[in-house]
Parts: sequence; structure tokens; C-alpha cells
Amino acid sequence: MAAAATLIRNQLIASALSNHLSLPSEAFLGVNEGDDIKSLYINILKAAGKGLPHKQNDEVMKWIDFAGGFPVDSSACFEALIGLNQDLTQKTVFLGTGITPSAADVVVFAAIHSSVIGLPISERKTLTHVMRWMDYIQHKEKMVDLFEKISVEKPAFKPFLQSTKAVNKVEVDSNASKPLSAKNTEKTEAEQIKKKSDDGKKKVTEKESIQEKKKPAQTEAAEKDKDLSVSLLNIQVGLIRKAWKHPSADSLLVEEIDIGEAKLRQVVSGLAKFCTPEELTNRLVVLITNVKPGKLRDVASEGLVLCASNEDHTVVEPLLPPAGAKIGERVSFLGFDGKPEDVLNPKKKQLEKITPNLFTDDKGVATFKGVPFMTSGGPCTSSIPKASIK
Repeated sequence: MAAAATLIRNQLIASALSNHLSLPSEAFLGVNEGDDIKSLYINILKAAGKGLPHKQNDEVMKWIDFAGGFPVDSSACFEALIGLNQDLTQKTVFLGTGITPSAADVVVFAAIHSSVIGLPISERKTLTHVMRWMDYIQHKEKMVDLFEKISVEKPAFKPFLQSTKAVNKVEVDSNASKPLSAKNTEKTEAEQIKKKSDDGKKKVTEKESIQEKKKPAQTEAAEKDKDLSVSLLNIQVGLIRKAWKHPSADSLLVEEIDIGEAKLRQVVSGLAKFCTPEELTNRLVVLITNVKPGKLRDVASEGLVLCASNEDHTVVEPLLPPAGAKIGERVSFLGFDGKPEDVLNPKKKQLEKITPNLFTDDKGVATFKGVPFMTSGGPCTSSIPKASIK
């Protein structure tokens, strides 16, 4: 890499790190040509008065080495991005299984931005996880104020519609016309009219009887479909304002979530093994807000944060609304426009009937029967593809 290009890259990294650590944007404009990324990173940390936990230091330095050695040759560059894409398959961000970007994410984003933005669309499509990660970082860290925005092509979705086939029923008239005999021809016109009238009344009576028999079965099927509709759930976008550990349960966290109401909504979630309170603070989530309020280990809970989980439940993360989603807006599902229940009735087990149909597709998009969780900013997603959602 030419000296001038290296200097420009380092200046961009310094600006991005300064932004990440809330330092003045002009703090490190005077980057020297001989500075390497490690020295730059350490100096910026010192200026911010912050350090990194020792257990994560090696991991951060690994990614700083990756950024510093990122190739400029187009073929080698693409190979490096393919490796990065593989690393991001099961991750939202680089460190741990959380969702909060670290300095490692910021440094690598700044280092590879110019290479990624120059890729043709055909190559971008093969880097699904890299593009997802870059889109997340550029909005989460407000990188669009420093770098040209990377446009990410959103996947097109076709809603899952259950097809029905009309069944034609052929009614057989036992009194169908028969060839007239000589005797029949002698019947008076009055007798023929009476017979037609009696046959007509009989048909009407039989039809009404069949319809009455069908009503209970049709009503039962309609009630069953109603109980399985995602429209019964009031799923809203929320922002976690504060999170802390449950006072008497190691596996639980307590969150105060803003859904646009006058009062923050308190929710208890089983996320302590997968996320820290710090990682959840100021994070967008989607939650069911019409579940019956209750207590979990003596702490009140007024909602259910929806999370994606892999098959063996070793990786769990809250669903992520897109950056453009509005706090408090209701998540919609194309083709399912019913009104949500005021409060779900636990005795009807509506939630238990609906959640088996909630899952992420192979691109990590959250769906109900294949229909995406949609917001004003786009679909809700997860870094875990083909995951169950509860």
C-alpha cells in the first residue's frame, strides 16, 4: 500500500475511533505517516481515558492486525473478505455473542470500507454476512457521518399464502326426469305442476339441512385459524433504556423499555447467560406488549422480548429492528391485518400456538410462516439464520 493511501486510511480509522469513544472529531487529525494502527489505537484509548478488559485485549489486537494487513490487490482483497464473511456467520459483532460494537468493529470497518464500497454487486451478493455487518455498524456507530453510505440490497420476500382448492360437489337428483310412458302422458297439467313444487320444496329442505350440519365444523375451523394468527399479538419496537441483573435469579435480566408510552415498561428476560446489561442498554428490540403482566421471581414483568435461538440453545439474541424503525410502532405482517387482543388469554394458549410458526429464514430475517416482521425501516433480523423465535 502506498504511503499516501496508508496515511488516509489511518486518518479515517482515527476519526472513526474518536467518534466511537466520544472524543472531539479533530482530536486525531494530525496522524503521522509512520503511525501504525496499533499505536494509533493505544494513543486514542489513552486520550479517552479508557482501557480494555485484559480478556478481550488479544481478540481486539487480532482484528487490528487484520485491519493493518488488509490487502489492496483486488483478488487478495476479495479472498480476505470471504474469510471475514465466514467469521461473521454466527455473529452480530466481533467480540463475544453480544450486539454492541467494539473498537475492533470500528477499526475493521474503517479499514475495509473503501474496498467494499468498490465491489461490484455480483461480489457483494456473495458476502451476505459482511454486508449485513457493515450495514449494522454504519448505522449503529453513525458511520454515515464519516464515510460514504454503503447501500445494502435488501432481500425480496414473497409472503407464504396457504392455497385452497375449490371442491365442486355434484348433487344427484334421485327424482331426475325419466322417459315418459304412455300412462305418464295422461297426467294432467295440474299434477305435473304439483310434483315440481313438491320436488322443489324437498331440495330446499335437504340443502338447508346440509348447511346446518356444516356450520359447526366451519365455525370450529375459523376459531382455530383465529387462534393461530400472528395478528393477535401486539408486537412493538422498543428501546432498552436501562438493564440490570435480576436480584435473585442468575439467568434473568430486568429491562426498562421505551415503547413510546408515558411510562417505561419493565420486562424480565432470560438473557443473562447471553448478553450483559451494558450490551442491551440503548439497544432496539421487538417485544410482545399484550401478554398478561406477571412476576418472575418476585419482579414484575409487562412484556416479552422476542429472541432468536439456535437449535441447541447455546446462542440466543434479541431480534434486531432496522435502524430506521420507530420506537413504539407495531410490527406488521403482510396478509395478517387483524386487531390484536387487548391482553392474551393464557387459558387459550394463543402464544403457545403461534410461536412454533416464528423463525428466521436462511438470511436471518424474522418471519411468521415465512412472512417477514416488517417495520417502517424494513424487516427485523437476527445474526442467527434458521433459528426459532420465542
